[in-house]
Amino acid sequence: MFAKMVVQQQYRFFLQQLQTIYTIREATVITDWVFESLAGTERFDVIKNPALLLSPLVEGQLDKALVALLQHTPVQYVLGEAWFYKMKLTVNEHVLIPRPETEELVQLVLDQVKIYNTTPFILDIGTGSGCIAIAIKKNMPAASVTAIDISMDALEIAKGNAAAQQTDIDFLAVDFLDENQWDHLPKFDCIVSNPPYIPLNEKDKLDINVTAFEPHQALFVPDNLPLLFYEKIAAFGKTHLNPNGTIFMETHEDFAKETASLFERDYKTVLIKKDLFGKERMVTASFA
Repeated sequence: MFAKMVVQQQYRFFLQQLQTIYTIREATVITDWVFESLAGTERFDVIKNPALLLSPLVEGQLDKALVALLQHTPVQYVLGEAWFYKMKLTVNEHVLIPRPETEELVQLVLDQVKIYNTTPFILDIGTGSGCIAIAIKKNMPAASVTAIDISMDALEIAKGNAAAQQTDIDFLAVDFLDENQWDHLPKFDCIVSNPPYIPLNEKDKLDINVTAFEPHQALFVPDNLPLLFYEKIAAFGKTHLNPNGTIFMETHEDFAKETASLFERDYKTVLIKKDLFGKERMVTASFA
């Protein structure tokens, strides 16, 4: 595709091709990210040195990336990286791509937990890439952080990310829906989770780059059990949350109130938090 093109021509061709399936804004962001990651050139470099010739190796990598992107593969999977809370993390098809709204969940944990406990025991349920656990540990080094997931492939990615970010986290393979596996877990001051919460009947409403590539096990729940994971978290907290501890959860915006009502049965203080767009996307629960 890019044979004998200078970098400016390559950049323009890449951008034009992506505009066949993305808006110009999305296409520009993706093009900039790909060229910076694979070619080491930012948009300023393209403008400043438009006649720059890239190596055949880089041209081949750009070709391969463009083919994948035009098949709707998320750019994060194409490059094998995603940014989360100022960290570059490794991602692949075994883990969800970290979202900006989950950064808000992390910030909520950091803001509240630091107030009452400088050395908390924290559990991340369904860790995936490890983004939540790693961000918390990196910004609260004294915390003892445990992260669990049912997927061994996801845990391998998470362990690699934790090592790259120089964070010491205890990763465990646990099927959280199996209550028999809870026995070996201790009590925690903070339980945090971004669990699967999208009913299967909403699958057709999502972009193809989500449904065709991201792990369904980490996205969807049965239509008749939209609160499946929250019911388990509520039950788990009754035996594994310390008296002054708090549970922090990301939720489906349509089910935040139902999630809060579920926790109000056994928890004294239950709050719904809105994200930066005003959507009800987080719920916290505590006994105090």
